[in-house]
Amino acid sequence: MPSNKQVNMIIQAQNIHKSYAEVEVLKGIELEIKEGEIATITGASGAGKTTLLQIIGSLETPDKGRILIKNKDIQSLSAKKIAKFRNQEIGFIFQFHYLLPEFTALENVMMPALIASTPTLQAHDRASELLDFLGLSERTNHKPSELSGGEQQRVAVARALMNKPSIILADEPSGNLDTANAIALHELFFKLRDEFHQTFLIVTHNENLAALSDHKIVMKDGKIL
Repeated sequence: MPSNKQVNMIIQAQNIHKSYAEVEVLKGIELEIKEGEIATITGASGAGKTTLLQIIGSLETPDKGRILIKNKDIQSLSAKKIAKFRNQEIGFIFQFHYLLPEFTALENVMMPALIASTPTLQAHDRASELLDFLGLSERTNHKPSELSGGEQQRVAVARALMNKPSIILADEPSGNLDTANAIALHELFFKLRDEFHQTFLIVTHNENLAALSDHKIVMKDGKIL
């Protein structure tokens, strides 16, 4: 008997084109990601993976096509509304962490909530809970320079989770980690998905992570194979 359970597409990319100068980077990308999936995008350098991720995250604008997130056409929003939507619905994890060096781990994690005008005490409590969940409760008052690479990446993960976003976009999140920390981070993504029900879209060269994902996407020369 067929299932009546509805599958929600949380991300839809429709005919996405993007060029820089004379170089066509994305050539009519069509993509759908289901709610609650851990999806990975793999492919050689220059395939357009990061550009696609940035367009999905509203950090870049396509030359043609549209991105729907939770059935909302984000290109139709004003710059102010896009910024608010991004802050509330999308968490970002980058290869190089981009933690603010002058702030503690706790303060770095609080930043997205403070940008969203969340009361400071509420943001503090949420950040503390996340750092505790990620095994960093004893590192909350340490600055990035006092943390290991794996610890810095977990702080970045906590920051991405701060506003309870629907989607986590990650660009080579384990690229600068050793094998043990990379495996730990990948296991953490599945734990977070199960715990917080987020959707993950991860650009990676790590074939082990790609093989474990619910949905593996392979890109070549600006197209999805």
